[in-house]
Amino acid sequence: MQKLLSLPFFLAASTALADVPQVATDIAPVHGLVSRVMQGVGTPELIVPAGATPHDFALRPSQARALQNADLVVWMGPALAPWLDRTLDSLSLGAVINLNTRPETEILDWRASFDDEHEDGHPAHDDDEHDKDAHEAHDEEGHAEHEEHGHDDHDDHDDHDHGDTDPHSWLDPENAQAWSLLIAEALAAADPDNAATYQANAAAAVEEIAAATEAAEALLAPHRDTPFLVFHDAYHYFETRFDIHAAGSVSLGDASAPGPARVRALQDRVAKEGIACLFAEPQFDRGLIETLAEGTTARIATLDPLGSGIETGAGFYPALITTMAEDMAGCLKG
Repeated sequence: MQKLLSLPFFLAASTALADVPQVATDIAPVHGLVSRVMQGVGTPELIVPAGATPHDFALRPSQARALQNADLVVWMGPALAPWLDRTLDSLSLGAVINLNTRPETEILDWRASFDDEHEDGHPAHDDDEHDKDAHEAHDEEGHAEHEEHGHDDHDDHDDHDHGDTDPHSWLDPENAQAWSLLIAEALAAADPDNAATYQANAAAAVEEIAAATEAAEALLAPHRDTPFLVFHDAYHYFETRFDIHAAGSVSLGDASAPGPARVRALQDRVAKEGIACLFAEPQFDRGLIETLAEGTTARIATLDPLGSGIETGAGFYPALITTMAEDMAGCLKG
């Protein structure tokens, strides 16, 4: 298999390319960021379409061809999409940027308090509860080293991507701002003729994300003490950035189905703790959420970390943050 290039090698080797780089992305939020940086120059390919979950996805031949033809793949890493990791191993590709291994990325650990019950009712982990400070203890040298050795060293990938770290980091707008600049740097080096456009687009993206973040903060601030449950533990970054915290999740971070013991415990919590809102997700069956709400005053709404109802393209990411804040606040205020 052709060795996949690390970002520094890509920046050095791709400057001779005359054409606009072909870029493939895994999920719509990443596609939106790349689209904004490439606006007016080119359009990236989206691999996981709207309405699909990246945790378990079957790649079509056309999507495999888009990956095969890409000069650059930008994705969230194998903790979110293990099937894509296997696919990238099987293809001869250009460069790959795993955003969750970049030193610019704020990383949080999984919340042990959210996976405290398995089907047998026993604690799943002995870990201490993690919060934002966990990132400061994260080994950034390990991030950088991972980028240096390139994508094909997958034994090392496994060391990074199973276990404790939460891959849903696109829901922190500050990560999205940092990635916009990173993507512009990579594209500018690969396509010097359009470097000024990439850099200007990234600077504009940073400002647009900042405006969306400010609007979201205003919407969510009045509801910080209102208890709610999410469908799966995908919102740690969003909650941390906006200081609004779920009381728990129905499923775990990989969206695996909860067992009967967990469902019974959640039913009891919804009834006894005055849970105001239960948030379903469009990629998953709403039936379990409806079961938990039966006989209670809990309201049901939809929260979508992938923005499947938002038009893909350059305006996607600010719209995602705004829509999530509006949907959450709309349910929490009653």
